[in-house]
Amino acid sequence: MFAKVGITLACLAVVSISAPGKAADPQHVQRLLTTGKCSGCNLAGADLKEIHVLGADLRNANLEGANLTGANLEGADLTGANLKNANLTTTYLSNATLDYANLTDANLSGASLINAQTLGAVLNGINIRNAEIYGSGISAGGEY
Repeated sequence: MFAKVGITLACLAVVSISAPGKAADPQHVQRLLTTGKCSGCNLAGADLKEIHVLGADLRNANLEGANLTGANLEGADLTGANLKNANLTTTYLSNATLDYANLTDANLSGASLINAQTLGAVLNGINIRNAEIYGSGISAGGEY
């Protein structure tokens, strides 16, 4: 009887650790990888390192804390996406749409953002060290 109670408690502990809305939905990850269309998907914390989904539809997707290191998202639509604390190191985002996306504290070091649209995007605390940024509305500030 005690073993059965212990197993039940262990299962409850696992369920409580992975609170709803905090972890990526595995079906959403699979949908992105197979179709490139995942508007409104929950991909929070997903390991999407080095994926290649050109022109992906990620409008309003939750990518908070996702690992997109080295991903190729050229032409992706990330309008309204939550990319807070996402790792976008060396990610290729040229011609991507990031309008109204939340990029708070995102790591874009070494990323390529050529002609990326960023109208209304939240860019607080982003890391753009060694990033290629041309024609995108993102700048490090200072005088030109």
